[in-house]
Amino acid sequence: MNVEEALRSLLIGLSTSGAMNRWAKKYGLRFGASRFVAGESIDAAISVIRELASKGIAATLDHLGEFVSDEAEARESAKVCVDTIHAIRDAGSDATLSVKLTQLGLDIRRDLCMENMQMILEAAKDANVGVNIDMEDFARCQETLDIYRSLRRDFPFLQTVIQAYLYRSFDDVSALAAEGASIRIVKGAYKEPPEVAYPAKSDVDANYIKLLETHLLSPGLTSIATHDERIIDHAKAFIRRHAVPKSAYEFQMLYGIRTDLQQAIVDEGYPLRVYVPYGDDWYGYFMRRLAERPANVAFVLKGIVH
Repeated sequence: MNVEEALRSLLIGLSTSGAMNRWAKKYGLRFGASRFVAGESIDAAISVIRELASKGIAATLDHLGEFVSDEAEARESAKVCVDTIHAIRDAGSDATLSVKLTQLGLDIRRDLCMENMQMILEAAKDANVGVNIDMEDFARCQETLDIYRSLRRDFPFLQTVIQAYLYRSFDDVSALAAEGASIRIVKGAYKEPPEVAYPAKSDVDANYIKLLETHLLSPGLTSIATHDERIIDHAKAFIRRHAVPKSAYEFQMLYGIRTDLQQAIVDEGYPLRVYVPYGDDWYGYFMRRLAERPANVAFVLKGIVH
């Protein structure tokens, strides 16, 4: 294991530290986290999506949080999600909402999670706001897909995420494509064992391309979520070659990362949506962003020194 791989492994491990998360909440968005997180309030997030819209960029909002173990906290998270949907509607934005099932009580009781999701989806349906279920770690993958399929019967606008680093993902995408489901394809940002996930980046990249080619030819929306220019260029060429309509896909990138590339994609006429996280529970998300590109640690250290 080289130094970069060791640092990445350390950062992913730290992302699950409860003590560090409590420390982060206490001290707020300091030490570089504001580069990747829009702010702690809905108003701050709405301000960011308005700025993005002025550049021709759509957004999806995510009220940060995961692995909730308290029922009251799960219900409060669901309420904030509904408030976010109303804020999107009131702003006249075409932004969508991303949610994590563990934030809504999945680890407490499945029926609690389903109750919270029903409330969120009813509000989204009334407000004409799209919703995406984020994928979390492998242990929750199958249950997430089961819940997604159950909810999608009544809320066909619902989307979910597939992670290219998992061996199972090609079979999942093939099945979801046949169902006409809408998915966001990501590489994956959790620490998974080689028994379930590709250890080598080259294999993850190759699988990502297989997944996007498979799903781009299906009826569902394909969200191509990556900052990898080689994969983006491959997707563009495939879209042109197969005359895939703009309504059938969009590129997705993360707030604060490769803003130059984001604008270039829009300037070329491709649809782009930026994932905009907000809230005080930002620590785990922030650490995974650092793990994806350990060079960002230097940026954080500079912020601490100055």
